[in-house]
Amino acid sequence: MTLVYKQILVAVDGSKESEWAFKKAVAIAGRNDATLNLINIIDTRSYAAVEAYDRSIAERAQKFAEELLNDYKTEAEKAGLHHVNVIVEYGSPKTMISRDLSKKLNADLIICGATGLNTVERFLIGSVSENIVRSAKCDVLVVRTPEED
Repeated sequence: MTLVYKQILVAVDGSKESEWAFKKAVAIAGRNDATLNLINIIDTRSYAAVEAYDRSIAERAQKFAEELLNDYKTEAEKAGLHHVNVIVEYGSPKTMISRDLSKKLNADLIICGATGLNTVERFLIGSVSENIVRSAKCDVLVVRTPEED
């Protein structure tokens, strides 16, 4: 059993929780000289009905994701990481992160924020982080934001 991570996948969506996950991922990748894969999944289910009326939604989501990931990539490189990948995909974050992308990237660690949903949303659709913990084939680190003073 190895205690070193080489392929780290961190899911970011612009939330405070994912920002903390990113910061932990940078630290872990630095200690392990690992490749950091910055992932943003554009959840097609959330805007599919609206997009029929407004085609620019997909374009804006893509632009937001690219800007977010490129900003994080720059920050990671400034922190000393040499291997940083940016990946934007469309689909369900629940399945894309834990099954498809982790397998494709041969991830040995997935890092994500605790939740970006409120209580009602978690009850109705379940959290992405909860699904990743249940279905991932590699280690998973769920990062919680620090308590406010």
